[in-house]
Amino acid sequence: MIDDAAADAAASGAVGGVLDPEHPQGTFVLEPGVMAPLVARIATSEGSGTHRSMCPFTGAPLVTFPVSSAEDVAACVVRARVAQRSWARLSVRERAGVLQRLGRIVLDRQSEALDLVQLETGKSRRAAFEEIADIAQVARHYAVRGERYLSSRRALGMVPLLAGVQVHRRPVGVVGAISPWNYPLVLALSEALPALLAGNAVVLKPDPQTTLTALWAAEALDDAGLPAGLFQVVAGGPEVGEALIEHVDHIAFTGSTATGRKVAARAGERLIGATLELGGKNALYVTDDVDVDAAVPGIVRACFSNAGQLCVSIERLVVHEAVAEEFVAKFVRAVRSLRLGPALDYSAEVGSLTSAAQLDKVTAHVDDALARGARVLAGGVHRADVGPYFYAPTVLDDVPAQAVVTREETFGPVVTITRVDCDEDAVAVMNDTEYGLHSAVWSRDVGRARRVATRIETGSVAINDGYTMTWGSVSAPLGGWKASGLGGRHGAASIDGLTRQQTVVTARGARFGATLDSLYGLGGDTPSRVLTTALEAMRKLRMA
Repeated sequence: MIDDAAADAAASGAVGGVLDPEHPQGTFVLEPGVMAPLVARIATSEGSGTHRSMCPFTGAPLVTFPVSSAEDVAACVVRARVAQRSWARLSVRERAGVLQRLGRIVLDRQSEALDLVQLETGKSRRAAFEEIADIAQVARHYAVRGERYLSSRRALGMVPLLAGVQVHRRPVGVVGAISPWNYPLVLALSEALPALLAGNAVVLKPDPQTTLTALWAAEALDDAGLPAGLFQVVAGGPEVGEALIEHVDHIAFTGSTATGRKVAARAGERLIGATLELGGKNALYVTDDVDVDAAVPGIVRACFSNAGQLCVSIERLVVHEAVAEEFVAKFVRAVRSLRLGPALDYSAEVGSLTSAAQLDKVTAHVDDALARGARVLAGGVHRADVGPYFYAPTVLDDVPAQAVVTREETFGPVVTITRVDCDEDAVAVMNDTEYGLHSAVWSRDVGRARRVATRIETGSVAINDGYTMTWGSVSAPLGGWKASGLGGRHGAASIDGLTRQQTVVTARGARFGATLDSLYGLGGDTPSRVLTTALEAMRKLRMA
């Protein structure tokens, strides 16, 4: 997947070694010719310009690829509609076979996928592996549970025995997915796999920075036996996403709340479904009975995995006063010991921010907090010595309520500390945000933690874990409250959003003349008396 120089550098853990030291910005990390088969998968007429993506580890170019036009998007959806009709006629079991094979491919070819994910995002190898594990898990889940999720069900008819009711799930048609750069493999496929299983086609528009990973996903689906036209990739910026919304039957968007509102508004105008996972300002409560030594490693991961560029990453620590001194001291010590690096192996614990824009945002949030009186307990500096977009894992204390970092999503390796003296205050602090995506509670008393969890206004709550067990529980729904989104992914929730329900009612009594029409033909109040008797009987029998 990478050229010889990159392979040598990867083996040594020094990605910077792939660069020509005399012309570091002119040397491609990935051999353009090697990338050609992937780039050829982009649905484009090659008349709308090109995009060059860069490697966050070094600032060197990765690949240049053609972008799609609005006309390319429209043509892509037309092809998808043609392919979808045949695909929907296959049995769920046949469609599930593709997902089973994909899960094996992702595990077997994980090395090349990990290289691509790291080189496009700058994340550590461990954070990249979370994507491999997630797709293998999601693919297996839907392949196994798909028939149950999509099976028709019977419902009680208006008149028992005389009315037969069946409720079916039908595919919506073509699903459009707009995915961000932070988890390019997961977010390329987490909506696509249940959509495909349900009999839909998918057109994906990934972020320009992580288009190669999306194309790798398309190649893997092809190798798993997915028929042509059912999963296509269009490339480009916001204008390509806008064009996609104009043609598909359902849009799945993951990104900022500001953009999500626009996506929802346009979907509403077109009367198509929308699944939105948006921003968050996730909080984690450390109770007074916590085992500090056991909790610190998991809480560090909850805050700094993928350099904090994770939708469910913790950005606010709410710590009980009784344990604050011990916890903060040990937490800060652990944060300071985290290893940063650009290695294509497991030697680094924290990778790079993905872009200059993310670095600017993180820097601005920290600088604003410091200007308002906050204290830095760890980090707070741009680590340009490691790479152009590296930022030290940062812990801020005494952050005033007016600071931007207390309200806006930072999406970087920055966490703030707030002290409270009871569960009631902890819940109030955690809920004091427009967002409601994810939260966590750490306590020895699981019953207490569960009671606290019921009062937190987030779509998911982890107990004695940061996010991994929650995200990995793919049979359960995952989605945001308040300004954090609409709808949900995982489990039956994805199938619900990506299918239409159709109710088919059969008047069974028509064969022997027992119909409502024949009842009404009796005239007078007889029909009303008969129906009253039937309704009263159903009430007494608690039939519903």
